Amino acid sequence: MPRVRLTRLELQLMDILWDLGEAAVREVQEAIPLKSRPAYTTVQTILNRLEEKGAVKKLRKIGNAWIFSPAINRKKTHERLIDDFLDLFGGSATPVVSHLLESGKVTLDDLRAIEERLQQTASSEKKKRKE
Repeated sequence: MPRVRLTRLELQLMDILWDLGEAAVREVQEAIPLKSRPAYTTVQTILNRLEEKGAVKKLRKIGNAWIFSPAINRKKTHERLIDDFLDLFGGSATPVVSHLLESGKVTLDDLRAIEERLQQTASSEKKKRKE
């Protein structure tokens, strides 16, 4: 899968397409909240750029409207964004997690879920070493 770099607006449009599965330009545009909704032609241009990048594909044409669908995976895209972000901190998550804790953006439930995930990962690694 190609490594695609996305702008904030491109990522917003991708999130809409990931949710919808496939959509015409108008459907994508109308899924954006009215107060921040770009013009139809802007959405059309961005979707065409996303196609050039290999992030979306045109499925079929209905009348004058192309139907677009995601060509890249949401989870993998988010993982790459997070990896790129952590690279800014030398690969360490500590400054990011510290900020999230201090700002209150991470809840106790979040921390419990993270701890559970860490335990699952550690358990999986132990099993692999024994095999």
